[in-house]
Amino acid sequence: MAPAASSASIKQTRPVPRRAPFLLALLVIALVALFGWHAMSQPGFSSGSRTGYNIGLTGAVLMLILFLYPLRKHVRWLSAAGPLREWLNFHMLLGICGPLLILFHSRFSFDSTNAGIAMASMLVVAGSGIVGRFIYTRIHHELRGRKLAAMELRAALAESLERIQGGNGLPTAAKNALESFEAFAQRTPRGLIGRGLKFLLIGLRRYWTAWRIHRGLAGFPMHVRIAAQIDGYLLGLQRVAQFSIYERLFSLWHLLHIPLVALLVLSAIFHIVAVHMY
Repeated sequence: MAPAASSASIKQTRPVPRRAPFLLALLVIALVALFGWHAMSQPGFSSGSRTGYNIGLTGAVLMLILFLYPLRKHVRWLSAAGPLREWLNFHMLLGICGPLLILFHSRFSFDSTNAGIAMASMLVVAGSGIVGRFIYTRIHHELRGRKLAAMELRAALAESLERIQGGNGLPTAAKNALESFEAFAQRTPRGLIGRGLKFLLIGLRRYWTAWRIHRGLAGFPMHVRIAAQIDGYLLGLQRVAQFSIYERLFSLWHLLHIPLVALLVLSAIFHIVAVHMY
């Protein structure tokens, strides 16, 4: 049985949500949208007009600045230029404002095949980035929270067992079932198929383990309370294991995002060259 830990000390490690940067980003996006809409509604506005061209150029520059984020991740001397979290937030903000300006530049339409390809590539990459950011945030925040919750449940279970039978712990059958599930939940299978099967089957394994533990607790002091605590702990382990698998699958999304960005760069270069040549 793992040593008991104070739930109060564990709760202190929970991350405090920061809403100010999010609200500021929403404000910036709203201002960019209002500016673009106002410019597009002016008489004589077109992709080739002075205003339309400058809006498109600004959007392209913002999207070019996006590549500072991967440089920040891989260039060592840039580590002193601020925390990676802030760079990612700035990267996401530019990843929305840049394409938004490009959309206003194009008047939400395209007049040529190369413009259509560039536009489609941009929208796919922007959408992929937003989805990836959402998944990343949910995985890491939820995974951390689930792990903390599982630790708290394990600590509470240990404290309950300490108060009965002189701290002798669970009956042998229940203890073996619990430890077997803990090992299964914490083990990461190799390969996508193995992870997928674990994701689908761990719930059945949890029900089977809970049944074995309830059976082993028959006649055990406070068995109803102990069984309820164990059920919560088993569910916590299941959620942690499933979020860990989500995290592995997120790496596959990252591999897909890179070639999409390459396609965007090539199509944008071709579009810019074609516009200035013809």
